[in-house]
Amino acid sequence: MLRHRSYLLIITAAFLLLGCEFRDKVVLELLETAANKRINYDRAADLEDGLHLILCGAGGPMPDPKRSGPCLMVIAGETRLVIDAGSGGARNLGAMNFSLGKIDAILLTHFHSDHIDGLGEMNLNRWVQGANKSPLSVIGPSGTQIVIDGFNKAYQQDANYRQQHHTDAVAPLSGSQMRAKEFGVPEQGESVTVYEKAGLIVKAFQVDHHPVDAAVGYRFDYKGRSIVISGDTAKSENLSHFAKGVDVLAHEALSRDLVQVMHKAAKNNGNSIIEKITLDILDYHASPIEAAQTATQANASYLLYYHIVPALLVPGMESIFLQGVDEAYQGRVSVAVDGSYVSLPANSKTIVDGHFL
Repeated sequence: MLRHRSYLLIITAAFLLLGCEFRDKVVLELLETAANKRINYDRAADLEDGLHLILCGAGGPMPDPKRSGPCLMVIAGETRLVIDAGSGGARNLGAMNFSLGKIDAILLTHFHSDHIDGLGEMNLNRWVQGANKSPLSVIGPSGTQIVIDGFNKAYQQDANYRQQHHTDAVAPLSGSQMRAKEFGVPEQGESVTVYEKAGLIVKAFQVDHHPVDAAVGYRFDYKGRSIVISGDTAKSENLSHFAKGVDVLAHEALSRDLVQVMHKAAKNNGNSIIEKITLDILDYHASPIEAAQTATQANASYLLYYHIVPALLVPGMESIFLQGVDEAYQGRVSVAVDGSYVSLPANSKTIVDGHFL
């Protein structure tokens, strides 16, 4: 009996081994086919002419399995702009099959760490994926130069190593660093054009993120379509003013009800640091209802929540996050996750939304 069982075990093992070899061969063949189809694929080629908003990071500074650090990409025709560069954003764009080598510029709303901590990775991938010979433009309010100087210095040794290894065929040093382009924060009621190319006009305007004194939102207009990105802000009449008639308002939001749960838990358990943080953040972010009120005041057609605070980790939290929103705003509403997108075909009223991840 033992000998018979041993024979069975040997035969079974041999069969499984052959099965693994066959399976691996099939997998390799499938991978080769997929690689040949996808190696040069850029999803942007599938987008029709218009204005497109892609969420490469829909979260804030708190860990969230569905939302990376704040990062958005706007595509207008052949132009690609990234707005803020939170951690995970570059990898999400890659996972969505958007070529980072074709990014034209990065726009910063302000300098909180969760909005800039992915800058190095974003620039690195833009540089080597496109063998770019020109520095990446980073456009932002006064103070941008300080941020970019720091990143350039931190990545200088890495750039030298990559150039020595891959040569100019992949990593020309002339394109390795970022170049800051600063503008002064406009006064209330005023805006400044910070980017213009091939029919796309981008304007910056002041938002309220005190004590951050260099905080802006952006409006994008292209072929009769428009998008406004709030950046971090409390409820802002200035934002409402510059979002008038916009197709899509991408607005940050913090649920005070949910943050208060965290605050009480921290207080009850003697965590004075979390207790203070969850109190401090309440006054310089908009609530979902306040963002909805802004969308109503602006007559925006579509409200997209991003920079979601806190992380919506369990079923039912999104419902609490959205409590009262339907009373404050009657347009289309969506709570973004990484990979969410909204497409606005040129010279039309159509709004198409979906998910790329």
